[in-house]
Amino acid sequence: MTFTFTALLCLGLTLGLGTPVLAGALPKPILRAQPDSVVSQQTTVIFLCEGTTRAKEYYLYKDGHQYLRCTETPQSCKDKAEFSISKIDHYHARQYRCRYQTDDGWSEYSDSLDLVVTGLYSKPSLSAQPSPVVTEGGTVTLQCVSWQSYHSFILIKEGPQKRSWMLNSQYNSYTGQFQALFYVGPVTSRKRWTFRCYSFNRNRPQEWSEPSDPLELLVSGTLHKPTIKAEPGSVVSLRSVVTIWCQGTLDAEICVLHKEGSQNPLDTQTPEKPENKAKFSIPSVTQQHGGQYCCYCYSSAGWSEPSDTLEIVVIGIYYHNKPSLSVLSSPVVTLGRNMTLQCVSWEGYEKFILTKDDQKFLSSLNSQFIHSIRQWQALFSTDHVTQDHSGTFRCYGYYKHAPHWWSVPSEPLEIHVSGLSKKPSLLTHQGQILDPGKSLTLQCCSDINYDRFALYKLGEADVTQNGGQWTQSGLSLANFTLGPVSRTTGGQYRCYGAHNLSSEWSASSDPLNILITGQRSFSPSLSVKPNSTVHPGDNVTLLCQSTYKVDTFILSKEGAAHQPQRLKSKSEASDFQAEFSMSAVTSDHSGTYRCYGSQDSSPYLLTQASEPVELTVSGSIGTSTTPPSKFMPTAGLEGYLKALVGVSVAFLLFLFILIFLLLRRRHQGKFRKDAQKDTELQLPRGAVEPVFRDRGSQKRSNPAAATQEESLYASVKDTQPENGAKVDSWRSAEEDPQGETYAQVKGSRLRRAGAVLPSVMSGEVLDTKDGQAENDREMDSQAAESEEPQDVTYAQLCTRSLRQGTAAPPPSQAEEAPEESTVYAALAVTQQGSVPSNKEQ
Repeated sequence: MTFTFTALLCLGLTLGLGTPVLAGALPKPILRAQPDSVVSQQTTVIFLCEGTTRAKEYYLYKDGHQYLRCTETPQSCKDKAEFSISKIDHYHARQYRCRYQTDDGWSEYSDSLDLVVTGLYSKPSLSAQPSPVVTEGGTVTLQCVSWQSYHSFILIKEGPQKRSWMLNSQYNSYTGQFQALFYVGPVTSRKRWTFRCYSFNRNRPQEWSEPSDPLELLVSGTLHKPTIKAEPGSVVSLRSVVTIWCQGTLDAEICVLHKEGSQNPLDTQTPEKPENKAKFSIPSVTQQHGGQYCCYCYSSAGWSEPSDTLEIVVIGIYYHNKPSLSVLSSPVVTLGRNMTLQCVSWEGYEKFILTKDDQKFLSSLNSQFIHSIRQWQALFSTDHVTQDHSGTFRCYGYYKHAPHWWSVPSEPLEIHVSGLSKKPSLLTHQGQILDPGKSLTLQCCSDINYDRFALYKLGEADVTQNGGQWTQSGLSLANFTLGPVSRTTGGQYRCYGAHNLSSEWSASSDPLNILITGQRSFSPSLSVKPNSTVHPGDNVTLLCQSTYKVDTFILSKEGAAHQPQRLKSKSEASDFQAEFSMSAVTSDHSGTYRCYGSQDSSPYLLTQASEPVELTVSGSIGTSTTPPSKFMPTAGLEGYLKALVGVSVAFLLFLFILIFLLLRRRHQGKFRKDAQKDTELQLPRGAVEPVFRDRGSQKRSNPAAATQEESLYASVKDTQPENGAKVDSWRSAEEDPQGETYAQVKGSRLRRAGAVLPSVMSGEVLDTKDGQAENDREMDSQAAESEEPQDVTYAQLCTRSLRQGTAAPPPSQAEEAPEESTVYAALAVTQQGSVPSNKEQ
């Protein structure tokens, strides 16, 4: 122990208060302790005993016994004495008094001063009930509790106006602690209210425990409220670092951070210059840091209003079951339309909350259990979408008893807002129905110079973006290569266009369905009614059937640019079927058709293809009713090329047939002329040239002569002439073995010497009916010279088989059967035996 002598020589004495002294009427001294009468262990304490300038000696007494003496020194004469004790310990915790002595005697004793030494026991805790936030003029209950059994608790108000309260402890059977409740008030906002509490035992009242943490009452004043914010954000992950800033007025001396529900302020900091912001750091966030925060600032004028509330949410508390977030329609939403976001989870969270990257549109909903999917969900709907809805959304799940403890976040969902600018076109170069393994490229193009394009597949959470390219024709486009297709490629696609300087997307393109075949092991059958070859204007029905369950049938035409037709199936007996009707078909309906089946659970996954059916619409080729399209897909171009090749082949075939017919006709004409020249009958010598006459067109100038004619018919077969008779014909019997020639012989009288002989035959071989040929008769030279009248017989030869080139019947007989050609031969009628014996060969 060391004693310091400031102005007087102090000696340690062992005299008690019972030492005989002369009690005079000198004023009582004042005893004080510096820095305080309540000090912690190992602290240096200075006792000041203030008397008069006439004092010769000062004495300090501990528990009634003289403890220290200070003797006056000639060099410094003062009215007080200092007693210094360093390294205070528990045995210094006692009650002290002092007095002084002058030439006139002893003064009275000073009032007693208890020197309290703290830190001898574990500290209690001090809290405000229900909150350290108090209104102006209000009261508050401060609770001092400890797990150790103490007899008493003492509450001390720190600061210039120091006060203390002492209460006996009480045991709380509910908490198992010892406590004391101190009622403080009324409080004002013009000063600080900082408290600590201690605990001690009754037998040693100067030996206290460690002090509790200070408790600052936050009195809501009228001064300007500070601002509060968190960095990097108010939604923080476990074990991350968070800094909370509280900025008050320039004259703010301290700023206090308070968490709602806490019975103590979280921290107190002095603002940093020049912004006058107080920094509250949380080096490692735990779930206990989740909650609502506000801050207060104090200046010489008093307390400020509380700041706005800052919510700190700790995410990742429930890290095993994160929810999933999706949009029910499309992540690209038209400006002004409705939008619904769906948050679902297998975990039975009581509430779901939706957040946006800039912390706008924070909203929470109670969860609902959906039996069909056996999950909990919440639907977040927006009636009128604006540009502010563009951004990244996430959702979380939590329980009502801990609203600031959230699950791990869902995967981010990017929402794009489309405007009213012109929609692009979405095309496929490989057709809409594809076999697995085929390559697929979708092209989004527009005559608007968009800088970028986005492709969206229905049911997916995000879009795929590609930069735009410009063609020489002024089009902007982007190609989206989907690679070898599989069952996951099937779906409905749309595309959008946008400019770089705007976050707004264009209107949506028309939907494009991509269907994947072979995803069911069976194939339907396809038939056509009434026939696969029909005439323009007929009605046609294509029937697609399956013995396996099919919800929808799809009919596709090979090379068609339009979407395949879809019809719901109907159950007929044990089959499923659909009828695709076509009314008043044209040549545009001609082509190869196939049908497929799908189920409602996976409408873009098809069965195997049916056997192809070829539909042919005969008749003139009509003009295609397909409207012109600025962008022709490859499938349509292939169909057009096939049609063009077919028309060209048909035209060449028709031209070849026409040329063949013309050459044949020309050849036949030439053959007819040659045949006529080669088959003329040879005339006998001296005979008059024969005359051709038609039976149907023959006319008589003399009716009387007509009545004298006698008709004679002879059926002559084409055999070898007898008796040297000779018949000339146009062709041999081999050419017409069945041909027959009928000869009609008419008798008449000729007054002329000349005989009329047969002329050229009608072109058929003369066949005799009875097997005997009439002998050609030569006119006797004598009979020819005679002027006697001679009988002349006309022989009419009728051929049944006529060669090409026979004269056509007259116009009057056009509707009747063509009459057989008739050849008249003039025969001289003589008496039997008058025929000369010499026959000409």
